Amino acid sequence: MELFKRQTHFNFLRTRKAAIFMSLVVLAAAVASFATRGLNLGLDFTGGVVVEVSYPQAVATDAVRNQLDKAGFDNFTVQHFGAPTEVMIRLRPHKDQVAKEQGAAVVKTLQSNNPKVTEKQVNVVGPQVGGQLRNQGALALLVTLMLIFVYLLVRFEWRLALGAVAATVHDVVFTVGIFSFTHWQFNLDVLAAVLAVLGYSVNDTVVVFDRIRENFKRMRRGSPMEIMDAAINQTLSRTIITSGMTLLVVIALLFVGGAALRGFSLALLIGIIVGTYSSIYIASATALMLGVSRQHFAAKKRAAAEEQP
Repeated sequence: MELFKRQTHFNFLRTRKAAIFMSLVVLAAAVASFATRGLNLGLDFTGGVVVEVSYPQAVATDAVRNQLDKAGFDNFTVQHFGAPTEVMIRLRPHKDQVAKEQGAAVVKTLQSNNPKVTEKQVNVVGPQVGGQLRNQGALALLVTLMLIFVYLLVRFEWRLALGAVAATVHDVVFTVGIFSFTHWQFNLDVLAAVLAVLGYSVNDTVVVFDRIRENFKRMRRGSPMEIMDAAINQTLSRTIITSGMTLLVVIALLFVGGAALRGFSLALLIGIIVGTYSSIYIASATALMLGVSRQHFAAKKRAAAEEQP
């Protein structure tokens, strides 16, 4: 499916230096924010009090959330579990209250609006569990990046592989940096979204790089920049359609999914936009700056031909 009736001829890489400079400025700000402000880690990573209550009939989580907000509670999450009548509230432990007292205060607040609300249980998730989740999440992110690098190095010429890795790291730092700068809550849902952004970014870059590799083998004329620009233009319709449709779904989740999916949706929204940008202005521009040229692919083609009997 083509979005444009005629082949476009935009000179994307002509502005690569300005784009890379802007990206470096944003990434420096993101790293500075992360170093000074850190992340507003959610209860998944910090531990807290878990209160489970039961309603006589189905209740909306937004209604429960608004009631707790008005009562002065902060740093909490509300979600259904098991059934629409079962609600789980997770909140950070208060230094002046023990867990049972904090749980009783939550139940009392909910019962003030509906006396038939019953407490099922109150549990405490210790900070050591949250610390373990935090370490495992960081390890999962690191292992994913390493596996992506190995895959790209096997599939592409090393200059293209490094360009794709640079774009992937750029997207992760950019997304996490925005969460640090805005102090939006960073929980397991957001971490899952960041991992999804990794896959999306790599997929978008691989599509462009496949066409770049084909063009280097097929096109007999043109500079490396012209050949790479041609590949980006040839995949532009696919990029716009794929990103546009994905963004529609994510925007719907953002506005309709409620507070429970807000962090997840925001991370995906940022990641998709940045991932589309980076596949052109970071991945391709980095490979071009590393000196990728037609000779690198011609040498591989000759080596493959010589290996055949």
